[in-house]
Amino acid sequence: MDFVFMLTRDDATVANALDLIETVRPLGLKHIGFKDVGAEPATLKRIVDAIREAGASVWMEIVATSRADELRAIALGRALGVDVLMGGVAAEEGVRLLSGSAARYLPFAGSPAGHPTELGGSAQEVEAHCRAFAALGCAGVDILAYRATEAEPLDLVAACRRGFGPQGKVVVAGSIDGAERIAAIRAAGADAFTIGTAAIDGTYAPGAGPLEAQLRAVLRDCAGKP
Repeated sequence: MDFVFMLTRDDATVANALDLIETVRPLGLKHIGFKDVGAEPATLKRIVDAIREAGASVWMEIVATSRADELRAIALGRALGVDVLMGGVAAEEGVRLLSGSAARYLPFAGSPAGHPTELGGSAQEVEAHCRAFAALGCAGVDILAYRATEAEPLDLVAACRRGFGPQGKVVVAGSIDGAERIAAIRAAGADAFTIGTAAIDGTYAPGAGPLEAQLRAVLRDCAGKP
């Protein structure tokens, strides 16, 4: 299962994102991401370049709350050349805007609302969304399972897996706070997960130490090591 370190807190890119990339460079992380809010496009371009220099793939998650802002964020992600564009709900427009680019597109399933985002919708609705995304040619789905307000988190992960079948990438974003949740989402069918705030604020592994130690703990748990 893949781990994506997000340079974010409370659903926004942190002001010291570039410093954090340098801090974690020795860990050799494979995937690093940011949000479409919290930094200007010029800063995001510098972040993209720094992530690539660190040897990681670039992930961007859209948390814009208006349709116009979401479409602008999709266009920005394409212009930045990100490897994976997650989030947003305008799947048909997203596929169209990203046509011809190398970006893999993983929209939100369910009914996300607000900022920081919460997720409405049943497992049945989420499964139907994923089937529709697969038909559109989306590479996978971004599911805010542990921010769900109407369904059990693991039911939503399993619904995504059913909806996409074996091909699509199921990414669980938000509120992954320990080894138990990592193991649970893996068993439910997730392919990847994101962690930002818990690692940056040192709450993923309380008492373990600063960011580098937090991320080492995440990597151990991701690999299933004691």
